[in-house]
Order: sequence, then structure tokens, then C-alpha cells
Amino acid sequence: MARKERLARAVAERLRDAGYTAYFAGGCVRDRLLGIEPGDYDVATDADAAAVQTLFPRTVPVGARFGVVLVLVDDEQFEVATFRADAEYLDGRHPTSVRFSSPEDDAQRRDFTINGMFLDPETGEVLDYVGGRADLAAGIIRAIGDPFARLAEDRLRMLRGVRFAARFGFALEPATLAAISRSAPQIVDISRERIGDEIVKILVDSPPGGARRAFELLDETGLLRVILPEIDALK
Repeated sequence: MARKERLARAVAERLRDAGYTAYFAGGCVRDRLLGIEPGDYDVATDADAAAVQTLFPRTVPVGARFGVVLVLVDDEQFEVATFRADAEYLDGRHPTSVRFSSPEDDAQRRDFTINGMFLDPETGEVLDYVGGRADLAAGIIRAIGDPFARLAEDRLRMLRGVRFAARFGFALEPATLAAISRSAPQIVDISRERIGDEIVKILVDSPPGGARRAFELLDETGLLRVILPEIDALK
């Protein structure tokens, strides 16, 4: 077992010993199911931010209002977030308020089905409320629920969808692809820094040939001419 996973399990175990539920969440579950060693482990729990800060000696309340706390263990950090449902998003990034809730509700607020699963580190059980395992098997990037609503909550999800498709060699599900294409002009609602960071991830995370596929998708969706018009002009 890799060191980072062992430490993440210790974080989850501490929460469980205190009487709380604690699951691995999101990308680390996806990567484990794909046979990839996760680079990060996120933990979802029914403990609120105050309880998490009480249980661990070193924490950073990066988003305590939203139930998000970084737990520092040795030289590693783990995002621990309370199960929640989000209210509406007005700025294309943050919900106006949150309601702490259940794993089922928490899954529904996430971006894509392959990132919406939980794993119980104690039993190995995968909790899938959104069809993520089926889409992993089929090689599909599908927004959870209404794709327009998911993209409106965070415009960066358009670029994330492209990045995941390129990284894993998956296809964008037709409704998700259509939503990205129609929403492409709104990508400028987010900062150039966030866009730039995501482009760097596309270039760094993609396997051989993946970056080409990513830029083809950026072109197909209309994102390229909005975020990199000088590259679009080179066609």
C-alpha cells in the first residue's frame, strides 16, 4: 500500500473512531477503479468542519463555510469535506449557500459521473449513485444530471471535461458535448489564471497523443477560439 493511501486511511479511520462516516471521494475512487495510483485522496464525511478541526491537530479551514478543511499529516494534506447539497451558483464558481446532507445528495452536486463515486476504505465497497462505474466501463465523460446546470455552477468544468476525455481516451457523452459547445462563450466568466492552470494540466496530464486529442476537442466545442484565439487562427 502506498504511503499516501495509508495516511488517507488513517484520516478516515480517525473520523470513524469518533462515530462519523468517512469515505474516499471523487478522483481517487475513479483512479483506483481504473488501476491508476491516485495522486490525491479526498475524504467525504458527515462530520462538520468544526468537528474535523477538533479531531486533527493540524488543519487549515480553506472553506469551512462550505464544510471543507485541509487535514495535514506529516508532509501530506488531505481535503476533508462534509457531505452537502449546494444552493444556486451566481458567480460561476461558488454556491450562495450549502446544506449539509447525505452521500446521495453530495454525489449529485459533483461534475461528472466518473468523479461522483465514493469508496468505503474499511470495506472496499464502492457507493455509486450516479452511474459512474458504467460510464468508466464504457469510456464516457457524462455530466451528472443536467449538463447545462453543472457547467453553469463552475465554467471550468468545460475544460475539465475535455481534459478527462483526453487523459483517459474517453468520449464526451453527446448531451455533455452539446452543453459544452453551447456554453463555450461563457468560459470567460472565470479568471485567466484558472483557465491557464487547466490548459497546463491538459498538456501535462495527457498521455502521448492526448494533448492533440484535447486540442481537437477544444476546437470542436468552440472553446479554442474563445480562450486561445491566436492558436485557433493558425488553423
